[in-house]
Amino acid sequence: MIEVKKEILKEIFKGKPREAIKYDWGLLLIIGGSDFYSGSPALAAMAAFKTGVDMVRIVAPKRAADIIASFSPNLAAYPLEGKWLNKSHLATLLGMTETAKISARGNVAVVIGGGIGRTDETQEMILEYLKQISVPAVIDADAIYAISKNPKTVSGKKFLITPHLYEFFILTGIDVKNKNEKERTEAVKEAAKKLKTTILLKGAVDVISDGKEVALNRTGSGYMTKGGCGDTLAGICGALMTRGISPFLTAQAAAFINGKAGELVSEKEKEGLLATDLVEAIPKVLH
Repeated sequence: MIEVKKEILKEIFKGKPREAIKYDWGLLLIIGGSDFYSGSPALAAMAAFKTGVDMVRIVAPKRAADIIASFSPNLAAYPLEGKWLNKSHLATLLGMTETAKISARGNVAVVIGGGIGRTDETQEMILEYLKQISVPAVIDADAIYAISKNPKTVSGKKFLITPHLYEFFILTGIDVKNKNEKERTEAVKEAAKKLKTTILLKGAVDVISDGKEVALNRTGSGYMTKGGCGDTLAGICGALMTRGISPFLTAQAAAFINGKAGELVSEKEKEGLLATDLVEAIPKVLH
C-alpha cells in the first residue's frame, strides 16, 4: 500500500531547462461542455495551465466554446455546431487529436467528460471516440456514464478514470458509500484489475489503483464539495499525462496537488472556497 506524500512531486517537477521549446511539456485536448455547462472545461484548462502544460485546446459546442473563449485570452476554444456533441463531430475530434499528436511531437493527452451531457448521441460519440484514439486520456464525469455501457472500451489503454462515489457505482455496480477504507481499497483494486485500467476514486481519502498496486491520498478538505473541484483535478491529471507519466503515478500526484490546494484555500476561505481558488493555489503546492 502506497501512502502519497509530497515527495512524489520531486519525481515530476524538476524544472524546465532554458533550451525547452513549446510542447515539450505537453498539449492537452479537453473535450466537454454543452449548451448549459461551460465552466467545467474552462476549470480543467486553467488547472492544467497552472500545473505546467504548455498548451490547452478546448473543443465544445458553440455556445460553451464562445463563453469559454471569453473567460481568458489564455483559453483557446474550438466551437462545434449544436447544443451538445454527437457522432457528426466524431471525425473532427479524431482529426484534431491526430493533429495535436503531430504538433506536440506525441506529448498529448485528452480530458473528456466535464459538462458534456448524457444524451444518447453524446454518449455514443464518447464511446466511439475512446475506441479509436491511441493517446492517454482522463475519463471524467459524464464520460464515465458512457463507458459504463461498454467497459471494454478502456481495457488496456493508457486511460485514467476519475469517479466520485456514485460514478464508481455507475461504472462498476458496486456501492462503496458506506464501506470502510479497506473495503473501498479492495473494491477499487478489483475494479481496476477487471477493467484493465487505472481508477482514481475521489473521496475523503482518494483511492487509486491500476489493478496491481494501490495508493491512498489523504490531502483535501471537507470544503471541497463545491462544484468544479473535480474539474480542476481532471485538468491536473491531463497536464501530467501529456508528459508521458503513467496513469497510476499521475493519479497520485494529481490527487495530492488538488487536495493540498484545497487545504491551503480552506484555511482562509472555508465555506467560501471556489474551484477557481484551487486553480490559483496550485503553484503554491508545486513550489
